[in-house]
Amino acid sequence: MLGAIIGDIVGSRFEWNNHKDKHFELFTDDCRMTDDSIMTIAVAKALMETEKALESVAKGQERNNEYYVLLEKMSIQYMQAFGLRYPDCGFSRAFFQWISSEDPQPYNSFGNGAAMRISPVAYVGRTQKEIQCLSETVTGVSHNHEEGLKGAEATATAIYMARSGSSKDEIRKRVGENYYRLDFTLDGIRDSYRFTTDCQATVPQAIIAFLESTSFEDAIRNAISLGGDSDTLAAIAGALAEAFYGIPEQIKERALSYFDAELLSVYEDWVRFIKDINQ
Repeated sequence: MLGAIIGDIVGSRFEWNNHKDKHFELFTDDCRMTDDSIMTIAVAKALMETEKALESVAKGQERNNEYYVLLEKMSIQYMQAFGLRYPDCGFSRAFFQWISSEDPQPYNSFGNGAAMRISPVAYVGRTQKEIQCLSETVTGVSHNHEEGLKGAEATATAIYMARSGSSKDEIRKRVGENYYRLDFTLDGIRDSYRFTTDCQATVPQAIIAFLESTSFEDAIRNAISLGGDSDTLAAIAGALAEAFYGIPEQIKERALSYFDAELLSVYEDWVRFIKDINQ
């Protein structure tokens, strides 16, 4: 999930001050974690707590209905808990109402918040079917519009494929056949692309930013160069780039300096958790 968080941090200073160019300083004092990072960490925490509670899953048994019911509960619990702990990180009005609700219900959203937070799912699912079920469970607690569900699943699927050794051509083909047309280039849309928070106008653009990249850093720069919702575009592209390229140690260390103690603790737990379940 660190790739998504890095994209968010780097893109944070450009969300309302777009920079349609790939040349800029990666990290500055104006960078910060936004809702993209906070909700990604919340999803990771929900997944860890669900796995911890169900020992059968930890032992490699199939994830059943009990698992997904608990994951839904944990997703709501930790998104609300982290959201209330970090209320000033840039939540939309509708999502913050959901965070603050005593009875949070999905509100038919197709916003790109569905895709920005989904990357941890791609490291827990063991098959494409599990990726789909995990994505639907985590996303549907709030973003239950078909475009919200599609945006999250397309992102999780692409990340899962990238970390499983698929080529960029294979990822492009799967996404193109099942989710979005990817028959455009960044140069072809950059001048006309404008700010939007819709999944259907953010996720395919972020995926292209990854597909056209030559490195982890280049994917982040590609995404930001489009303008628009820069932190979320870069978060999605960064999540894909992490799975495909890995993250350079120097960039990782700089990004971790933006974490407070609580968020760093969850991230460190996540690193250990992923190592354990993949042994």
